[in-house]
Amino acid sequence: MESIGIAEAAINWNGGQRITLRAGDTATCTTLSPGQLYAIFVYNSAQNDTTARVNVVWSNSQPPVSITVPGTTANAGLASVGFVSGTDTQTVAVSLPSNAGIAQVEIWMGSVSMPIDTSGLNNQPLPADGNPYPFAKYTRYYAVPPSSWYQLTIVSVITQFISVQFRSQKAIVFVVNETSNGLLPGQVTNMGPTASAAGAVTIMAVTIQSIQSNLQGDGSQWVWMDADSQQNSEKATISLQSLT
Repeated sequence: MESIGIAEAAINWNGGQRITLRAGDTATCTTLSPGQLYAIFVYNSAQNDTTARVNVVWSNSQPPVSITVPGTTANAGLASVGFVSGTDTQTVAVSLPSNAGIAQVEIWMGSVSMPIDTSGLNNQPLPADGNPYPFAKYTRYYAVPPSSWYQLTIVSVITQFISVQFRSQKAIVFVVNETSNGLLPGQVTNMGPTASAAGAVTIMAVTIQSIQSNLQGDGSQWVWMDADSQQNSEKATISLQSLT
């Protein structure tokens, strides 16, 4: 796509790192790669129950997409997640309007390769040993399982725990202990034809305290990222077990 205009309060976001946006700020990433699906994680960090609306520009020929992040205090809020594909655009810009007042959000990018700059996140390998590991807020697990079958298990005793699994061109949003209301309106937003295509982003939800998903390794990378609040993540765990 053509170059996107950058506001005066511009932030270089090519590393996809965890950053804070305040009113008037724009973060721009120009390094998206074809064939990869990316998620923009947006947390409300104002600590004053002020709802925030960020604008995402992924194409000069399409209008900006608005993502709403409900207000919260005490780190109790969930992330809103916007998906975009490097097949549709190399550049994406995320901004908080100049009239947003005291609104404030934290953002970072997730994919099999993002963030390149993992400062501010807990980035570590997930061993295929079947043991549960803490799945806290700001956590990114990765694995490169060889050709075999594995079972992924995510457990949370807290209602509506949300996380995201990434493959190169696909993502699954896992919802454990789902409430009757399900995901909040606009909590998952797919932008562009590739990210919006059937099967690109799947939502897998269960009403019990754990979810299992079988996966087949092929020597390429898998990534799992927390998309929930600090409170909801305190007792959440993730495990990967080899089935052979």
